[in-house]
Amino acid sequence: MVWLGLVLLPFGAQAQSHSDANDAVFPRGERLESPHFTGAAWVYTLAPADSAFDIPVAHVTFAPGARTDWHRHLGGQVLLATGGTGYYQEQGKPLRILRKGDAVKCPPHVPHWHGAAPEAEFTQVAITPNTPEGRTLWMQKVTDEEYHQPPQEK
Repeated sequence: MVWLGLVLLPFGAQAQSHSDANDAVFPRGERLESPHFTGAAWVYTLAPADSAFDIPVAHVTFAPGARTDWHRHLGGQVLLATGGTGYYQEQGKPLRILRKGDAVKCPPHVPHWHGAAPEAEFTQVAITPNTPEGRTLWMQKVTDEEYHQPPQEK
């Protein structure tokens, strides 16, 4: 009898090289070139939006100190921390530390930003529903003063 092994990868996943594998759940992906990010970030699409599921899912890696601009999502957003140390802040609220296993629900239309802590890389899964009006409205840059304020644990 001959047994043929089958390897199942998550939708959109690709095999990782040994140098890329370390403890990462998903590959680093493509370098994100966007005026709405400060510092280096990479994105790996796990589930692209389509006509049946208009909810793209991406794995994002932030280099130490990298972050998004202030922005809001018309359909809200869920962030799942998968590694490292990250920051998350909603407008008018204290800066929060995010660690592996943390989950954040960003309510629709609430301005916020997220990224890596100054000394650590941060990885997250971002689940961002599209709406007929769009997905993301970008705002101003996060200032150094906002970024370097003392964060709070959950």
